[in-house]
This record gives sequence, C-alpha cells and structure tokens, in this order.
Amino acid sequence: MYKKFIGQLEIQSMVWPGIIFLLIFSYFPMYGILIAFKDYDILQGITSSDWAGLEHFREFFNDPNFMQVLKNTLTINMLALAIAFPAPIIFALLLNEITNNKFRRLVQSISYLPHFVSWVIFGGLIINILSPSNGILNEILLTIGVLKEPLSFMSEPQYFKYILVLGETLKGLGWGAIIYIAAIAGVDAELYEAAKIDGAGRFQKMWHITLPSIMGTIVIMLIFAISSLLNSGFEQILVLQNVLNRETSETIDTYVYKLGFESMRYSYSTAVGLAKSIIAVILLLAANHISKRITNKGLF
Repeated sequence: MYKKFIGQLEIQSMVWPGIIFLLIFSYFPMYGILIAFKDYDILQGITSSDWAGLEHFREFFNDPNFMQVLKNTLTINMLALAIAFPAPIIFALLLNEITNNKFRRLVQSISYLPHFVSWVIFGGLIINILSPSNGILNEILLTIGVLKEPLSFMSEPQYFKYILVLGETLKGLGWGAIIYIAAIAGVDAELYEAAKIDGAGRFQKMWHITLPSIMGTIVIMLIFAISSLLNSGFEQILVLQNVLNRETSETIDTYVYKLGFESMRYSYSTAVGLAKSIIAVILLLAANHISKRITNKGLF
C-alpha cells in the first residue's frame, strides 16, 4: 500500500489542493454548527458558551414573522422554478437551431455577459429602468397609452417577485444554458439525419430527439432546483429590497441576516441556517426518489 502510494505521488498531488480546499472551507467550519445549540457569546467562544439545546429552533418556528417570511420565500422560489428553470433549456434548444456558427457564437457570448456583472450593478440597472422619473419602461408604457402616469414599480409589493424572478432569469439565462448546450452537443448527429430522411421538421427533431436526449441533465438540474426551494438568493433581494416592498421581499435569508448580523444574534441565525440545510437534504432525497420512480433517472 505504501509503495503504491509513493509510486502515484505525482498523480495524487494533483488532488491534494482540492482536498485541502474542501477541508478548510467545507469541513472545518462545520464545527461552528454547535453555535446553533448554544447561547453563543463572541467573547467566551463556542466551547465556553452555555448550552441552549433546541431553544433557538423553537424560537424561529414560533416567531410571528415566520409564516410571512416562509410564504415569501416559497412564492419567489416556486415562481423561479416555473420561469427561471425552463428558460435556459428553451434558450439552449433555440440556440442549437441557429445554423450560422458566427452568429450563434455572438449570441452565446452576449448572453453570458450579465452573469459576470455583480448584482449591485445589475440591480442598479433594474432600478433605473423601472424608475418612475426617468425609467425607460415607464416612458414606453406612457407613450403607448398603457399608463396615464408613471408607476413606481419598486414601491409596489405585488410586483417585487416578478421583477426579481425576471431579473434573475435574464442574468442567468446564458450561463445556465451552458450545461444544456454541452449535453446537446453530445447527441448523435445520425439521429437528426435519420429524422430528416423521415421528413421530420426542426420542431419535431427538437421534441423527439434533442429533448429526450438531454432529459437526464434536465432531471438532475431540476432535483437541485427543488432542493434549493428555501434559498431565494440573498444578494439580489438585498439590492432590490426597500421599506415599501418589504412585505413581499423579506425572505428567510434576508430576515436571518438582519437578525444575525445587525442584531448580533449569531446562535439564532446559525439555527435557522442549519434547519434550512436539513430541509434541503430532505427535499433533495424526496425529489430524487420521485424522479427515479417516474423517469428512472436521478442523482443516485
């Protein structure tokens, strides 16, 4: 065993940086989970703080704001599942139908750009576009007669979830399509040629060949999306949130951030984060089980 290890030293050394990275940033920090079960005092440290048991978990579930925060989180994520999840799939399918390679590469490159723009900048663009004073959307709606006076979209709670999800869809459209484009590239070209000989059109080839061929990838990404139903995205909400739309924009992530860091309730925020992780694992296992029962495809 020792000789085999020494003989593979050069090859195994390529894996060590990744293992060290995981140990430092993924496994060692798990010790901090103890904070969720203690009345953590930053001066005393984790080991010296008093045990609180499940008190912080009970406190969160009995919080008067819990149901509203949970409702906002699920509403935003279910809407994202309905809009933001299929959008990259549709985009990848349409992109695959472009026969001009130069134009296709140009469209791909442009679609990637929003992903590399921070949410601070991207959120600022959204706010400016929707501005009631000089926003381009209000100008268009006023010109075509849809509105009689400018509307402050960011001040209306009922519009927030749609603004957030559409902005998130636009920002991640190109980047999210990469994995589907790669999957489509692996489809056997002979299948398309055979379908063409049989008289199949573009839509028929897309529906009967491309989609079934990448269904395994779609299922895996859907399982991941379902397991993240309680993760509504922190940066984008924090950027777009204001006092007027907080009724529908306050999610678990932003609520815990404000209580945990602004109020310095570290034990409470850690308990909520741990509860979210446990629920995410349950959702992951449930989605994988249902997927295997229905489509015979899953993560494991």
